[in-house]
Amino acid sequence: MDGPSIDTCAADDSVQRPLIPILFQDEHLVIVHKPSGLLVHRSPIDKHETAFLLQRLRDQIGQYVYSVHRLDKPTSGLIVMALSPQIARLLSELFENQQVKKTYIALVRGYLNESITVDYPLVEQLDKMTDRMDKQNEAKPAVTDIEPLACFELPFPVARYQSGRFSLLKLHPRTGRKHQLRRHLAHLRHPIIGDTSHGDGKQNKYAVAHMNIHRLALCATGIEFIHPVSGVNLVINTKLDQDLAGIAQLLDNFSTTKRAEFDWQNLI
Repeated sequence: MDGPSIDTCAADDSVQRPLIPILFQDEHLVIVHKPSGLLVHRSPIDKHETAFLLQRLRDQIGQYVYSVHRLDKPTSGLIVMALSPQIARLLSELFENQQVKKTYIALVRGYLNESITVDYPLVEQLDKMTDRMDKQNEAKPAVTDIEPLACFELPFPVARYQSGRFSLLKLHPRTGRKHQLRRHLAHLRHPIIGDTSHGDGKQNKYAVAHMNIHRLALCATGIEFIHPVSGVNLVINTKLDQDLAGIAQLLDNFSTTKRAEFDWQNLI
């Protein structure tokens, strides 16, 4: 878990960007829905980027915000920001002690019909630009709970198959390793659609052509934790982004199995 950070770069007033959706805000913290393709803060990995969640949210609400956890650039969904260094420290402790429950929705290749728990340790993937390459790098525990929501089959050939099969999953990571969900699903041979690092290039092209999905099909849709000041149990949920909204129509037109008790209206 990285410590609190601030992005103080100036905003580009010449670019009109949509507001960051705020799901919860009080005097201590704010919970927002990060769009896909937006970095949380400045990184040497993407030097060409000029917009960051910390900067945009700071300008939007008129005060500094402090990051306590991250979402990958292509992943969308809920992220918590502290409004002071003190609250950032308390929230960081919650994440470090695994006292934050996170829920993700993912679209993956193939049929996955049963709930499973993936207990598969992961070696941290070092980055040549930001990590010391001589650091000790042992596999660390990584656990993800997976619930199937629906399966569907599209009548268009892909690779050597006459049709494309996909599953919509609910994911609950118990740990927070880098790219944990993407790597765990790839380990199961059910890579997340749109994953250019751990996924299937042919399936990703298929998703563009037949599902109009041009991004990583992964969204953090739920977060739950005890508010570090009020003690209230915060439960915040959000819907999938509009660029993933076509999944609902696919489920209606092509689904082979669907979990009846799931509230599909709150998905899109």
